[in-house]
Amino acid sequence: MIISRTPLRISFAGGGTDLPAFYHNEPGTVVSTAIDKYIYITVNPKFDRKVRASYSVTEIVDTVDDLRHELIREALRLVDIDGGIEITSISDIPSQGTGLGSSSTYTVGLLNALYAYKGKMAGAERLAREACQIEINICGKPIGKQDQYIAAYGGLKRITFLPDEGVEVTPLLMPKRARCQLESSLLLLYTGMVRSADTILARQSANTRNGNGARTHLRGMRDLAHHLSTALAQGEVGVMGNYLHEGWLQKRSLAEGISNPTIDEWYERARQQGALGGKILGAGGGGFLLLYAPPAYHPQIINALPELRPIPFQFESQGSRIIYVEEGETYESV
Repeated sequence: MIISRTPLRISFAGGGTDLPAFYHNEPGTVVSTAIDKYIYITVNPKFDRKVRASYSVTEIVDTVDDLRHELIREALRLVDIDGGIEITSISDIPSQGTGLGSSSTYTVGLLNALYAYKGKMAGAERLAREACQIEINICGKPIGKQDQYIAAYGGLKRITFLPDEGVEVTPLLMPKRARCQLESSLLLLYTGMVRSADTILARQSANTRNGNGARTHLRGMRDLAHHLSTALAQGEVGVMGNYLHEGWLQKRSLAEGISNPTIDEWYERARQQGALGGKILGAGGGGFLLLYAPPAYHPQIINALPELRPIPFQFESQGSRIIYVEEGETYESV
């Protein structure tokens, strides 16, 4: 048996510039961090040659080609496993439509577990690149690349996406006191709204290609990511609220559905109670609301938003890991 553990993420700035519609013309940049909420994938031999995949439903099929779950199907094809395997998953957080990058986290963790199952250790770059290949190139999802890379690498990172498909991952090394201040000032609230990220991202990509102003907003969001990464590396945590707020104003202009009157009202209530900035994570439209506020204001913000559920979290320094391997196995790097 193999078990992988792969972190979910929160993104602070630059989201949307990791979409091909933007970075194929000019570099995009995001600042994001892995958090201590995970997706666990277990892989185990099956006594017959069938494939058993258990997620929200359970599939038992004769061949990999018969699988309905496209991420599992394409990962098995890529790693060249044709049967005799069971795959299950567990998530700390609802796994779809919450804005924490769960689909890409799942794909990275699945690839990591499948390589380990074959006796191989895959590095972060390979896991991220092949997860992008599966989700974007093979399955045709209208998503970007940041989720795959932060899930594979972990930590607090500035990630740059180049027109030639290259990706540069740069750790943001903050002074310890500043890092603790940043963690303690962030508030993560679950809205209970679940939405289709694909629909919103497809609209956003179309708007970016059509040149109707979305590209200008995305350039501003990329510049915010550059400024934020510089400030955090220097321990200037206090700028986070303003950068989140400015980024949220820019993001709302990218496509219909990113925000709605209910989300806007929650955000304004939080600002009235001391939040300096915030954003809906992921594509928008629901999921998690991230806020930045001095810790002393957190209780009154939570009380002012009784509809939302606070979720404590910390940053996670590591990316996808194999946390359990059946004794007696040997591994080689790939």
